[in-house]
Amino acid sequence: MARENILVLEPYFGGSHQSFLVGLQKHLPFSFHLITLPARKWKWRMRFSAPYYAGLLPAARNCDALLCSTFVDVAALRGMGPAWLREVPIFTYFHENQFAYPVQVEHERDLHFAVTNFTSACCSDRVAFNSLHNMESFFKGCIAMEKKIPDMKLGLSAELRKKSVVLHPGVDFSQLDEMPTASTADDRPPVIIWNHRWEYDKNPDLFFQTLFQLDDLQVDYKLVILGQSFDQYPEIFDQTRERLGHRLLHVGYVADLEKYYQWLRRGTLVVSTSNHEFYGMAVIEAVRAGCRPLLPNRLSYPELFPRDFLYHDEDLLYRLKEGLQEKRLDTISAQKLTEQFCWSALAGRYTDWLNS
Repeated sequence: MARENILVLEPYFGGSHQSFLVGLQKHLPFSFHLITLPARKWKWRMRFSAPYYAGLLPAARNCDALLCSTFVDVAALRGMGPAWLREVPIFTYFHENQFAYPVQVEHERDLHFAVTNFTSACCSDRVAFNSLHNMESFFKGCIAMEKKIPDMKLGLSAELRKKSVVLHPGVDFSQLDEMPTASTADDRPPVIIWNHRWEYDKNPDLFFQTLFQLDDLQVDYKLVILGQSFDQYPEIFDQTRERLGHRLLHVGYVADLEKYYQWLRRGTLVVSTSNHEFYGMAVIEAVRAGCRPLLPNRLSYPELFPRDFLYHDEDLLYRLKEGLQEKRLDTISAQKLTEQFCWSALAGRYTDWLNS
């Protein structure tokens, strides 16, 4: 029997979590009711959103299913909430997992957050991950953790796999597709796009040090630095302002979506050097805008794009020089590379998952 009413609990309603739920509401044949909290203080959200939501839920069941993100402790929610929570199916969507989320010092990793992911998956009826890389890193962490547990053999990882699937988050390309195609004049320098967070896990040192080499070799290019920055960020960004000022077209986060897309439309190459990425929404949008991708052969990228667009770190300089000789992607090529990620291609799989 098809479900109709789905209650969504999202204590971190912002960024990719927010755009994901907006897409679900727009493209899936369900009536979604969202109970959200602003996207801040993620550790507090993960610790206490379950008792918070348990206190809000009515005594009588008024939905056919629950959909939670991994910031909800599903085990605690089912234990603390009204009795009907033990009967209604709960679906959990993993935008990330705490076994593989980056920390600057590995021994400082708080395993308790990873354990919450583990028990949430155990207590959910169905689990979906936004990429195969996300799912495999989660299970790798689960297996390693289970091996460390003294005196108790759980063996739950195999059971979790049986109820787990990979569902890429859909992307709404409608506004981007409506924008005019960028100029492809052959006499202008090619434009490199960096549209990632200004953080160490995005490996900016490799990217910008390679650009310094290109500049020393007098390779002609322009540079657009986008992505969100914070009070503290890697020093390489300031060094880049000094050394590559003559290359820079723009530096800084662009909140206005139309203006952001305009910069993507000017790009020739979008480059990632990330050491951490559970999916890659920023790259997918840039490719849809016509940027040719150049991506590390690791993380989620090998499952998203063909091998021709992947590189090994030691080859980045050569591949960048080579890529700067190429033109932007034409509209047909850009759509072919990204059409599998649009909501129209994915909505049916989500509908089947939420009806399972």
